Amino acid sequence: MPIEMLSPSVLAEDVGNRSLLNNVHPEVWTNPRPADKYNLVILGGGYAGILTAREAVRAGAKVALIERNLLGGVCLNAGCICSKAMIRTSRLYAEMRNAGRYGAQRPDNIHVDFAEVMERMRRVRSRVSRRTSARELKASGVDVFFGEGRFTGPEAMTVNGETLRFKRALVATGARPAIPSIPGLEEAGYLTNETVFELNECPRNLVVIGGGPLGCELAQAFCRLGSHVSLVQDEPLFLGQEERDAAQILSESLARDGIDIHLNTQTVGVRTEGPRKLVDLISDGNKATVVADAILLAAGRAPNVQGMNLEAADVNYSDESGIRINDFLQTSNPRIYAAGDVCLEHKFAHIEGASAHIVTKNALFFGRLRLSTLTIPWCTYTDPEIAHVGMYVREAREKDIAVKTLTVPMHDVDRAMADAEEEGFVKIHIKEGTDRILGATVVARHAGELIGVISLAMSAGVGLRKLAHVSYPYPTQAAAIKMACNAYRDRHQSKFRAWWVQKWLAL
Repeated sequence: MPIEMLSPSVLAEDVGNRSLLNNVHPEVWTNPRPADKYNLVILGGGYAGILTAREAVRAGAKVALIERNLLGGVCLNAGCICSKAMIRTSRLYAEMRNAGRYGAQRPDNIHVDFAEVMERMRRVRSRVSRRTSARELKASGVDVFFGEGRFTGPEAMTVNGETLRFKRALVATGARPAIPSIPGLEEAGYLTNETVFELNECPRNLVVIGGGPLGCELAQAFCRLGSHVSLVQDEPLFLGQEERDAAQILSESLARDGIDIHLNTQTVGVRTEGPRKLVDLISDGNKATVVADAILLAAGRAPNVQGMNLEAADVNYSDESGIRINDFLQTSNPRIYAAGDVCLEHKFAHIEGASAHIVTKNALFFGRLRLSTLTIPWCTYTDPEIAHVGMYVREAREKDIAVKTLTVPMHDVDRAMADAEEEGFVKIHIKEGTDRILGATVVARHAGELIGVISLAMSAGVGLRKLAHVSYPYPTQAAAIKMACNAYRDRHQSKFRAWWVQKWLAL
């Protein structure tokens, strides 16, 4: 059974991980002597905590950062960086197998060296960790403490027997894998994101439980790297919050890769038979059993709210949703703030970054920045990728906002045709009667890159009329956005303008 919190003991023994630990949890480290009082004490050295510490120190604040395990949090050590490095290699293997699509010869005897794939991932992770190292933070002026931080009152906490007093504090302890209650699962053993990236052998048969972003990304990556993957989702579609046509395209793509898909399916039990694990499923009353060498849990995340003595700090929380905050990221104790996965519904690293800026301004400089004003895109890095920003149509309708949708299929985009990447679309939702962008969904090979253009336009208050005047190099897949804007412009020329142009040209 994997441990619940990411720690040095989880990491595989290799050069990359030794270098990583030297950065994010040095074997030889002496905690500093605490200052009399800190402007800001941060509990949790993940993405939100580190960004807040850096910004606060640059502003001149005296800052302490407490981390009990690995600096960099899940994003660096067991999430974004790890999965994207694996995904890139798995995509290369998929392209080799499908070389005919590009007018190339398929290589003979394609062999996946899974150990080398993972070694490369760890080298990448180690390189990225240099920017979040304990020594780099110390050099920037942050007092870095390794140990268990616990509140002793509304204005103080302890770490390794030392008391740290503060004017303001931030809880950014993140989240851990949610472990579903499945009979036999504990006895059989399982993987989570905190342990799966330390594998050196590719499981021959892998069952992934959970069809959210992490489950879909890793199911596809492992399939392309040689596993026979079964993906189990208890809902009718993957990525339950995304638009139905986007989720359907993903489902078809996963099936083409060879993944056995089990939608609307419950995992009701796990048994062992020698080294094999037998996963019992039920769907619409029909029972089935899938054989697995490994089980990967990707069934959501639970906030890390235990063990900090939040009660002593008068901070309200729940085990399910995490620390309760207002729109300014304040907790029930106005001196204490929270950011990142421990309190936010959407658990993405870039949202942690945005919330870190809010905390710095509001906690130290009497700012009134609001979480609700942020325009936050997100992306699931499957192939094709699925990216979204702003409202979905269903959300707009719930608020009685009339919506008009402009859709451009990627198979109409010249560069997508040239790249043999025609699957997907750009879909932009606007408020009917205006050119104001309410939201957008992009399904494309590089959707995560494309969504940034629309996110920028929304943040800057730029509508489709102005966005139509933006020029892109030709040919690029971003032309799909330009095509949607041009379609709006052509459709909404005023009758007077059309009459005037006709008269002018007739002269």
